[in-house]
Amino acid sequence: MKQGLWSLKWDKDHLILLDQTKLPDEIVYIDCYSYKDVVSAIKTLAVRGAPAIGVAAGYASVLAFRECRAYSDTGLTERFYAALDELEAARPTAVNLSWAISEMKEVYSHSESLETAGAELLNKAKDIEYSDRDMCRRIGSHGADLFKGKTALNILTHCNTGALATAGDGTAFSVIKELNERGQISCVYADETRPLLQGSRLTATELMANEIPCCLITDNMAAMLMNTRHIDAIIVGADRIALNGDGANKIGTYGLAVLASYHHIPFYLAAPFSTFDTSIKSGGEIVIEERNPDEVRTYKGIQLAPKDVPVFNPAFDVTPNHLITGIITEKGVIVPPYTDNIKRFYKEEG
Repeated sequence: MKQGLWSLKWDKDHLILLDQTKLPDEIVYIDCYSYKDVVSAIKTLAVRGAPAIGVAAGYASVLAFRECRAYSDTGLTERFYAALDELEAARPTAVNLSWAISEMKEVYSHSESLETAGAELLNKAKDIEYSDRDMCRRIGSHGADLFKGKTALNILTHCNTGALATAGDGTAFSVIKELNERGQISCVYADETRPLLQGSRLTATELMANEIPCCLITDNMAAMLMNTRHIDAIIVGADRIALNGDGANKIGTYGLAVLASYHHIPFYLAAPFSTFDTSIKSGGEIVIEERNPDEVRTYKGIQLAPKDVPVFNPAFDVTPNHLITGIITEKGVIVPPYTDNIKRFYKEEG
């Protein structure tokens, strides 16, 4: 980003995270010297976006190992695995978190000694970060290629999928950025994304910083936008994708997919393969995180509703595969039938 914002950075002996809850008003970075600092940052959404959470978890695993070993080598493995379980439980829906923890456990289990384990864990965390950057670049390229020969594109997106949500240029945002660099964007419409406004606070900031033509709308304007202005495609991210192609993403995504189907607008998910969870057959098995009711009742300490009004506050919803035109990944674009083609992609890699 031209403003120089970045989501996270490893600095010698600790992890630095951008506190995204402060944007766009303040730019505040958090120094995490303990894995519990990272757990807290994940829970409060100081760090967010499935890929960025995965990268943060990799580095948090390094911090956890160092803390456990500083206490004692006796019982280290038990304490280390307990710390990793605590990390994994910080957000249940984003599969990149559990994927990264699994990768770190695998490295630790194959370490020759405790003396080598620390360095190997750090190398793996760095590899997850570097791979994420490359993944973003390739998703951007594959996604943009879907629109070859088309100009003056109007794209609608939801939540935030850019550099703030990843270690690179983003997932869905990377496609948008690549299209803009190819001179194909007329306007990117960004949903504000209630209740925490990731679209207005974060995506709008990134669009402006990258000088991408854009327009901000409230979530309940999307239907009228599709009905009165030509929208070429909707491109969003994902936090978990089942084997059949059902995808969980920020709450409001499912509604956009229904509207897109009604208005005959292509609807794409953009996500890395680390977001796929082939252990579940459909989106019905995805655990949906429900968050603090005060995220809906208040905003930055300002009361927006009666203090005791009951609130339903799911952080994500699931879009069924029949509403998804394609899934843009770092390995290419997957189209229906999803179960067969997702399996084929995995088989070709294996």
